[in-house]
Amino acid sequence: MDLSGRTALITGAGQGIGEACARVFAEKGAKLVLLDKNRETLPRVANSIAEQGIPVIARIIDLTHTLALKKLIKELKKEVLIDILVNNAGFDRPGTTQKIEKKQFNEVMSIHVVVPFLLSKWLLHDMRSQKWGRIINISSVYGTSGAKGEVAYSTAKAAVIGLTKTLAREAGADGVTVNAIVPGLIRTPPIIQMPDKYKEPIIHQTLLRRIGEPEEVAKVAAFLASDDASYITGTTITVSGGWGI
Repeated sequence: MDLSGRTALITGAGQGIGEACARVFAEKGAKLVLLDKNRETLPRVANSIAEQGIPVIARIIDLTHTLALKKLIKELKKEVLIDILVNNAGFDRPGTTQKIEKKQFNEVMSIHVVVPFLLSKWLLHDMRSQKWGRIINISSVYGTSGAKGEVAYSTAKAAVIGLTKTLAREAGADGVTVNAIVPGLIRTPPIIQMPDKYKEPIIHQTLLRRIGEPEEVAKVAAFLASDDASYITGTTITVSGGWGI
């Protein structure tokens, strides 16, 4: 799982799984490009990693602002060659099909599907040209099972899996692998804030009877980004402690 000489762009890197990916990738030797819109958490994460001597570029940006994101990627490509893309950023807008508004539905689709599509579109050329690249998309068990009251999130996370498989078909001949990770209940800020009455039934249905840690997802991402996973593409790896099987 040596990532020395590689540069990873990680979205939603200011907390949760994104932060864990940044720290694990740094431990494995990767240079980092960290994107997040949180002006408090992203600098903290970036500075703590940079203090260890790891090259870090951190940019605060709302990823759903397409023109600004496209401009930023053009600027970044002048500074670094991005080998690895981790599409992790996201948020939720809970609601059933009958109650959720179109605007809310589109917001969720934008961050979870449109942003990964655009970043892949803009970065694939360089990956294919150098005959090496890694795209890792973060989905969810809700994307495979569906979830009552989560029509937007579940639909978006299912679309992430479809995007993953399609990109893998398109880029495989050029040495680019594309995979998705399907986390279950992970100790991220939204889950920490979730009332116990909602968490406990999920933990009970989880074979390992506990919540997962962000680092447990990040280590799978680091594996998929490494040469150790060079023959794995177009697949999903579930990191859920057995929930949802």
